[in-house]
Amino acid sequence: MSESDIKDGVGDGVGDGALPGSLTVDAFDVRVADIADIDLERLQALSISVGWPHRAEDWQFVREVGHGFVALDEIDRVLASAMWFPHGDDFATIGMVMTSPRLQALGVGDWLMKRVLSASAGRTYRLNATRAALALYRSLGFIGHRTVFQCQGEARRSEHAAPAQAVRRLEAVDLAAVTALDERAFGISRAGLMARLFRQSVGYGLERDGALVAFALCRPFGRGHVVGPAVAGTDEDAIAVVQPHVDDHDGRFLRLDTHLDEGPFPLFVARSGLRIHDTVLSMSLGAPLTDPSTRAPDRPVTYALATQALG
Repeated sequence: MSESDIKDGVGDGVGDGALPGSLTVDAFDVRVADIADIDLERLQALSISVGWPHRAEDWQFVREVGHGFVALDEIDRVLASAMWFPHGDDFATIGMVMTSPRLQALGVGDWLMKRVLSASAGRTYRLNATRAALALYRSLGFIGHRTVFQCQGEARRSEHAAPAQAVRRLEAVDLAAVTALDERAFGISRAGLMARLFRQSVGYGLERDGALVAFALCRPFGRGHVVGPAVAGTDEDAIAVVQPHVDDHDGRFLRLDTHLDEGPFPLFVARSGLRIHDTVLSMSLGAPLTDPSTRAPDRPVTYALATQALG
C-alpha cells in the first residue's frame, strides 16, 4: 500500500464515514503512511523517543510478520506508529503502538488505531497496554484481563538448580511439535510466526514419554536477549526449559515477560537476576484470554511472551 493510497482515505470500520488522509495536530498537519515504506532508522528514532529498546533489526522483524501505519509530520519525521499481526483470518494481536511524547493526548494514537481496526476488520484482538494507552484502548472497547510483568536484568545462574530432566537443544525437526504446543497454550495457531521465531532463536525443549511437554525460545532483542515464547504445563517444567537460557547468558542482559507472579516460576525468574522493570495490562476485544492459573500437565500455558506486541 503506497502513501498516496492511504492519503485518499480509508473507512474506519468503527464509526460512520471515511477517515481523512491527514490530520491537523497542534498547528501542523500530520499524514499517514504504510509502515513498510519507512526507513528503519526513522522507526528506531521513534521507539527511542518513547524509551522502548527496539533495534532496527527488531523493527524489521515486526514488519516482516505484521502490518501497520505511521504518522508523519511535514518534514517526514515519524511521530507515531500502530501495527497488527494477523494469525489466520479471524484473529490478530496489536502492538508497536507508540506516539512521540510531544503529541500524546492529541488524538494521533486514536487516529492510527482506528485505521488498524479498519484494515484488520473481522478479527478478534489481543494487545498489551502501557499505562499511557489504557484510556485509548478502553475507549475502543478493549477489556482488561491480567498484568504482564516485564522482568529483566543481568542474568545469573540460579543457586537453586532445577532437578535433572530430559531437556535438550531443539532442532529444525522440532518445529512442528513446538508450534502445536504453542497453539494449545495460546489458543490460536501461530504457525507462520513460530517458524520465523524458530529460525532466529536458540530453543530448549523437555520431552516426556516421547512427546514435547515444554519449550523455551531465546533470541536477540533490544538491549540483549529475550526469552519467549516459553510454554509448559507446570512451573517445574517451565523452569527446566528456561534455566539453560539463563545459564547461557550468565552475566549478560536478559528479558522475560510473564503473566505469572506467584509460585516457583516467578521466584526462579527473580533469583536469576531478572527483576520486575515495568508492567502492562493484557486486553482483548471480542475474545477472552487463556487464564495462566489453569495450568496443569495436560493444560499448557504461555509462561513467557514472545514480545509484548506479539503475545
